[in-house]
Amino acid sequence: MAVAQSQLTRQRRRAALAFIVPMMTVLAAVAGWPLLRTIYFSFTDANLDNMGSYAGVGFANFASLAQDPEWWHAVKNTVEFAAISVTLETILGLVIALTLNAHLAGRGIVRAAVLIPWAIPTVVSAQMWNWMYNDLYGVLNYMLLKVGFIDHPYAWTGSPRLALAAVIIVDVWKTTPFMALLILAALQLLPGEIYEAAKLDGIPAPKVFWKVTLPLIRPALMVAVIFRTLDALRIFDLPYVLTGNSRETASMAVYARQKLIDFQDVGYGSAASTFLFVVIAVFTVVYITAGRVRFESR
Repeated sequence: MAVAQSQLTRQRRRAALAFIVPMMTVLAAVAGWPLLRTIYFSFTDANLDNMGSYAGVGFANFASLAQDPEWWHAVKNTVEFAAISVTLETILGLVIALTLNAHLAGRGIVRAAVLIPWAIPTVVSAQMWNWMYNDLYGVLNYMLLKVGFIDHPYAWTGSPRLALAAVIIVDVWKTTPFMALLILAALQLLPGEIYEAAKLDGIPAPKVFWKVTLPLIRPALMVAVIFRTLDALRIFDLPYVLTGNSRETASMAVYARQKLIDFQDVGYGSAASTFLFVVIAVFTVVYITAGRVRFESR
């Protein structure tokens, strides 16, 4: 019996390797090699004019990056964007998922409708909202003027005070369905017997949510939050389409792209990209480790 189990284990390992090795090979080719090249260029003075004769500069690019106020402003924009957008998306996604999980008439149609913003390509969504934000003929200003919330039209994406908020609104509108979908999948896996027992015991619904539902869906919620936070930290397309290279909304990715493409400074832009990669990697490790420690301590 033990011999048969050992053979079965070896067969499973070989099957797993047969699937994993091709995937890891392709991943190394399309992701690992460009990443290593970017890290390598971050220690050089390469630009598009001297790609054949660049020299190593050590940590000079990172030292310059650390002293660049525009870079730290981009870091501030990115962290602020990620913190606010992910928090709002998590709260709204949870509310929508709880609503869709209820036994309501026509909930299938509602589920399909909720996913529409997420299905629209980001560039299309950004350009659509750009027209809606326009201070002369945008529908958003028109509606707010009609209900009396504002007394004059605002240039939402052109205002230093409103530009980042405008980008966050679009991101929340587009990505909340993604959060709702992941949370809804977790809710539908919960055993109904728990809620029947809670109902028979007369436990109030808010207490059931905080003591039963939320702890049970926390692993799925943690996965959804980490996915969205990683996307938010490397955000590029949304602020770039809405506001271009505006300082008020420039993310770390937008800043790196500007240095790499507009200024053709491959070494310095690669240093910014490498720093962004390190930030995302550190966040992922810390978040997963903290979540594992919290679950193991229960």
